[in-house]
Amino acid sequence: MKTQVIIRQLIDALGADRVLEGAAMEGRHAHIWKMEEPLVALCIVLPVSTEEVARICEICHAHRQRMVVHGGLTGLTGATIAEAGDVVISLERMDGIEEIDLYSRVMLVQGGAILEQVQEAARERGLFFPLGFGARGSARIGGCIATNAGGVNVIKYGMTRNLVLGLEVVLPDGRIINGLKKLVKDNTGYALSQLFIGSEGTLGIITRAVLRLSALPSSRQAAWLGFRDFEGALAWLRQSETALGGKLSAFELLWGDTYEAQTATSGPYKAPLAHGYPLYVLMETQGRDSDKDYMELASLLEEGITSGQFEDAVLAQSAADLQWFWNIREDVSIMAGIAGYVQSFDISLPIRDIGEYVSSVKAAVEALDGVVKAFAFGHLGDGNIHFLVCKHSGSAELKAAIDELVYGPLAGYQGSVSAEHGIGLDKKRWLSLSRSAEEIELMQQIKQLIDPYGLLNPGRILDIPEKP
Repeated sequence: MKTQVIIRQLIDALGADRVLEGAAMEGRHAHIWKMEEPLVALCIVLPVSTEEVARICEICHAHRQRMVVHGGLTGLTGATIAEAGDVVISLERMDGIEEIDLYSRVMLVQGGAILEQVQEAARERGLFFPLGFGARGSARIGGCIATNAGGVNVIKYGMTRNLVLGLEVVLPDGRIINGLKKLVKDNTGYALSQLFIGSEGTLGIITRAVLRLSALPSSRQAAWLGFRDFEGALAWLRQSETALGGKLSAFELLWGDTYEAQTATSGPYKAPLAHGYPLYVLMETQGRDSDKDYMELASLLEEGITSGQFEDAVLAQSAADLQWFWNIREDVSIMAGIAGYVQSFDISLPIRDIGEYVSSVKAAVEALDGVVKAFAFGHLGDGNIHFLVCKHSGSAELKAAIDELVYGPLAGYQGSVSAEHGIGLDKKRWLSLSRSAEEIELMQQIKQLIDPYGLLNPGRILDIPEKP
C-alpha cells in the first residue's frame, strides 16, 4: 500500500524512533485546549533539522501525501486538526536558539523554539523580544510567525510581522528558501519572507527565523482604571498616548462582567478595583527610569481622576502587583470554566466603533438559548476585541448561530473576522467578509503556484481543489 511505502521511506530518512504511528501516537492531541481528544493521523514525524524537514516534504510530495504542521498547538481556528491519512510534521525537536547578535540586536532561532524561552534568552542578554500573550509558555515561534500573532504589546512594537527580519522556509516539494538575513533594509525585489508570515503554514514550513530585538525596558508600570463608558476609555487612550510620549505599551479593555468574573471572590485573583464599573482598562508603560516613570504615570492618573475622565485607578507597587494585574487579563481559563463549552473569537474593527459593536453583539449572543455568557475583552489600542462565549451546548446549530451574530455585522464596519489568530479551518466561510473576491482569487493563485497539489496544511484559509 502507498501509506506503508511512505512510512518506510520516512523511517529510512529519520529513523524508527522519530516516526510515530499506531500506539506510539497515544497521548498526542491536536490542540492543548482539547487534550482529551486523541490525535488522528497516519503518523507523526519529528525532524531535528531543516534538511530533514525538506526530505519529509520531498517524500510526501512524490506520493501526493497530505501534510499537517504542528507547533505549540495553541491556535484557536482548527488549523492543527489532522485526518486519518495525514502525515503530521511536528517541530517540537527543532527548538534551538542558535545565535544572539548583540550589535545587530537580532536572534536566530529554530521554528520550534518556545516563545517564552526566546523572551528569556533575550532578557538574559539585556534585550527584549516584545511579542507577548497568555500562551507564551507553549506557543512556538514558527506558529507565531505563520499566524502573524499579535498580543498585548502591538501598539508599541507592532505585530509579529514587524519583528521578523528573515526566514528559512521549506516549500511543499522540499525546496529550501533561505532568507536568513539580519538586514533591516533590503530593497531587492519581492519581500518573499513576508509572504510566509500569516500564511498559516499553507505555503511553506518555517524552520528558522531571524527575530528583531529591542532594548530591554528597565521600567514597567501598570494600572487598572474604572470607566463609566466607552467614549471615556477611548478618550483616555488618546490622551495617554500623547502624554506618555511613546512609553505606552499596552491598553487592555475589559467589560465589567468580564472583570467581575476574573476577580470573583471564589477565584484566584482578588479585585484591584471595586466591582461595578461598566468598563475596566489595564494600561502599561515601559521605560528606562522606574522612579521617574512611576511618578509620571501616577501624576497622569491623578490628573485623570481630578478631571473626572475615569472613576478610579490603582497603580502597581511591585513586580508581584504587575504579575497579579496581568494574570487577571490573561488567565482566560477562569471565564472558560463557567460552562461546559466555549467558543472564542478575535475580531478587529475601527476603534471608534468598538463600543457600539460589542454592546449589540453581546446582547444578541446572550439572548440565544444555550448561551450562558458572552465575555468581551481585548486590545483597545489596536482595535482587537476578543469574545469568549460560554455555553451549555456544543451543537453545530448553536455554533453557527453565534458565528452569524459575531461575524455578520463586521462587513458593515469594514472589520476583520481575524485580528491575530488566523483563518484556519474554522473561519473559511467568513473570509469574504474581510477580503474581496479579487484578493481571494490572488491568494488561491499563489497557493496553487507554490503547492499545486494542495498537500501542505490542506484546507486552511482557502479551499483549493486537489490535483490528481
